[in-house]
Amino acid sequence: MAETLILLQHSEIMNILILGSGGREHAFACKIAQSPLCSALFVAPGNAGTTEVAQNIAIEATDFDKLADFIKENQIELVIVGPEAPLVAGFVDFVRKHAALSHVRVVGPDKAGAALEGSKDFAKQFMMRYGIPTATYRSFNHNNLQEGIAYLATQQAPYVLKADGLAAGKGVLIINDLAEAQAALREMIAEAKFGAASATVVIEQFLQGIELSVFVLTDGKDYCLLPAAKDYKRVGEGDTGLNTGGMGAVSPVPFADEVFMKKVEERIVQPTLKGLQKEGIDYVGFIFIGLMNVGGEPYVIEYNVRMGDPETEVVIPRIKSDLLMLLDAAANRRLSQVTFDIDPRTAVTVMLVSGGYPEAFAKGKVINGLAEITNVTAYHAGTAKKDDVIVTAGGRVIALTALADTMEEALQLAYRAAETINYEGKYYRRDIGRDLR
Repeated sequence: MAETLILLQHSEIMNILILGSGGREHAFACKIAQSPLCSALFVAPGNAGTTEVAQNIAIEATDFDKLADFIKENQIELVIVGPEAPLVAGFVDFVRKHAALSHVRVVGPDKAGAALEGSKDFAKQFMMRYGIPTATYRSFNHNNLQEGIAYLATQQAPYVLKADGLAAGKGVLIINDLAEAQAALREMIAEAKFGAASATVVIEQFLQGIELSVFVLTDGKDYCLLPAAKDYKRVGEGDTGLNTGGMGAVSPVPFADEVFMKKVEERIVQPTLKGLQKEGIDYVGFIFIGLMNVGGEPYVIEYNVRMGDPETEVVIPRIKSDLLMLLDAAANRRLSQVTFDIDPRTAVTVMLVSGGYPEAFAKGKVINGLAEITNVTAYHAGTAKKDDVIVTAGGRVIALTALADTMEEALQLAYRAAETINYEGKYYRRDIGRDLR
């Protein structure tokens, strides 16, 4: 507590801007709005949920010039970047070079650091350079496509194909049939299945195990570990069907005990930060490390350079301390001076999505029942207000988060809320957390 008080004495009330429009950003906004350090809170562009705790601004997160004008006019002192796209596009570099924004602090890495997520090929090379455990791989593009097709034939199923660039969480294919995998590789590269994102494709060894998401907040030198989580990517129950941006999450993760997490810190977190420093990358912000637990040994599947979604919706509710104080400490490079408390209870999130997601889906469906849910937080993801009515506006619509003493209790609360909320085409997985029980 003493360290916390010392840090608060060095902090001032701030005008805050959050970039993004999903459940992650709503979760950030709900928590930050509670802080005594928050003077005014804005979200660009936000959603129907963020309007309840902040002021939405009709500016896209990648419209840097309009954001700069808004930041100047509203005396924004701290910007928290939710999604990856503005980071990969160089938002932090833009702010640092802008004469009128030199005082503005940003929670998020610069373009060089964002390459950890922006290029899977770069990330794999980075891991190889610093001895970070990961699956073996090779990268292919238009110039060696035939070589890639032949390479697949030398590998064992299932085949893992990853678009090198950003593909909204849908650029990873796991295929059991060789001919299908070869056709998919051709479609990704030659037919630009994911646009420029799949101009290069990483083919990597399939790791058999159970996934885990570890979240690091760093000020470029020091770091802290946030609660770990497990998310559920596949649209279908039993982890079947297409990959999505995430269908649910659980925190804490039972197998991520002290022994396992010590391996994660020593073999992955610390070498990652040392590698960034060695390469001259000034990294301030979150590092999301997607791991596979293979027989008790951690392997990195991927890096993300922001908080995950829907993992944020189970991680943030478990942080009992002032989140804004923590983020401000990172932005001011004083992370070593702050401590924070974690709620030992279990948080679970069940994601309600639009029918057809992650492929084609309808929008504008009226959402009913939000006012009737109890003991559950509804983090809006793809919602909008239309004539004072809340309607669907995305594939993932609402993340329902419950916090309870046991996972079973939390799941019961979340699923009761999932049944209460209704809109045309509503779909959700009914097996979140089943593999952890």
